[in-house]
Amino acid sequence: MGRGRLHETMEAVPTSANSMLGVYVSVPFCRAKCSFCNFASGVGNGAAMERYIEQLCAEIDAASVTAERIGATLPREVESVYLGGGTPSLLEPAQLRRVFAALGRNFDIRRDAEITLEAAPGQIADPVLVEAQRLGVNRISLGVQSFVDRESASVGRLHTERECVAEIVRLRAAGVDEVGADLIAGLPYQTVESWEHSLEVATGVGLTHLSVYMLEIDEDSRLGQEVLAGGNRFHAHGVPAEDIAADLYEQACERLPQSGFAQYEISNFAASQHRSRHNMKYWQRVPYVGFGLDAHSMLPAPNGAVRFANPDELALYAGAASEREITSVGEREALEESLFLGLRMNDGVSAKALHECFPRELVASCEEAARELIAEGLMSNDDGRWRLTLHGRLVSNDVFGRLLETAAA
Repeated sequence: MGRGRLHETMEAVPTSANSMLGVYVSVPFCRAKCSFCNFASGVGNGAAMERYIEQLCAEIDAASVTAERIGATLPREVESVYLGGGTPSLLEPAQLRRVFAALGRNFDIRRDAEITLEAAPGQIADPVLVEAQRLGVNRISLGVQSFVDRESASVGRLHTERECVAEIVRLRAAGVDEVGADLIAGLPYQTVESWEHSLEVATGVGLTHLSVYMLEIDEDSRLGQEVLAGGNRFHAHGVPAEDIAADLYEQACERLPQSGFAQYEISNFAASQHRSRHNMKYWQRVPYVGFGLDAHSMLPAPNGAVRFANPDELALYAGAASEREITSVGEREALEESLFLGLRMNDGVSAKALHECFPRELVASCEEAARELIAEGLMSNDDGRWRLTLHGRLVSNDVFGRLLETAAA
């Protein structure tokens, strides 16, 4: 492990100004908008992308001023950079260089930093891959979603199984040390058998990390809207029932560890040396700063921490001049975050650490709710560590809601 790797037993407790920073960079452009997507992203032309890069670099250059204005401390040393989206691999090499130049002007990026680039299979041009590696990218996360062609096509993905496999082989041959992929349980026409095929391909093709998400049915995506309306557009009629999607998730939780992909968070699977250091910052409440459309940040402040977020509409995003939603994080909010973020991880939350970091009366109310959830089989208590059970992960939002309701009482 490099010196920058987070200690694996680190607790989800109030952040420290001395913690090294994680940087997230949002690039909200795609070649096509998938029907299930509920992110702030869309199809953009070259002029729109160029204008966005200018705004993005201006925001990065104003980072210290922004932090000072909202009363936050911005650590300078960076141990992880994550370019997400959207499909940031669609940037031109020169645009990538400008983004990294802006980061280099304002932060000290460690030599052993984890630097991740999100990409879609078949959408990383050779010059982009060469430039990304030259700039330090050592981790690529592919939005595969399914290795079954019918399922991929039904939601607007532009790749086939063969192309996905070829892309993974190409990236590993090019010397990319860490190659991960996302899979979605609950896509149209998905069955236990087709899901098993995706898992079999994923575990045998040379990936080092897997993220498994259950399809979100909400008003923020075209597919979600159609399912809720009972319609047939976007292959909504082929979306499996919620209990079947839950079975597929359980199938992954059982199957992946058998192939060396240990589950370390509700949606993430990897051997310990391949865990996403950047994403662990979110769950462990370590400082991170986000730049670009709909990017979120959490930085230390004199009275705890402060969270802020950029606009989620491109028309409202203006780089350094954007209006941001700012929230102070006090003791109660920090406790709530420590619970619902810490419980996402398989390591869980230490009740002892909660007592050491928060007032007794705040923790006591949560302990009562935790006892009820443990009795119902949704949580476990192993040597003072609270963890979600498998069933608890499937209904994690309900579990978190009950814990937070008592914390806020």
